[in-house]
Amino acid sequence: QVQLAASGGGLVQSGGSLRLSCSASGKIWLLNHMGWYRQAPGKARELVAVISRDDTTTYADSVKGRLTISGDNAKNTVYLQMNSLKSEDTGVYYCKVDGRTPEVPFEYHYWGQGTQVTVSS
Repeated sequence: QVQLAASGGGLVQSGGSLRLSCSASGKIWLLNHMGWYRQAPGKARELVAVISRDDTTTYADSVKGRLTISGDNAKNTVYLQMNSLKSEDTGVYYCKVDGRTPEVPFEYHYWGQGTQVTVSS
């Protein structure tokens, strides 16, 4: 089992900044990807940004240039620096990790509990 602890959400005005963090613990063995997804009210969950073990990053087009994902492999922690926030960034942000273990089922995927981000206009 892998446990995820996310923090950093809150209420911020449009144009403001927030920093989310998510730390993984437990039977990690090897993390391949750590990422952030979000779900706005009435909408499907969507990818925000993902970082791979080799520091390759992927972003949703809507956040490019404003949100930055980074990782600390030694701490099994991923961060999401969110600048120039807009009202459409409002939603519940979920951390997700994908990794490998030497035990069946060999691959794992875990979601964090979600942290609320609200951007007021």
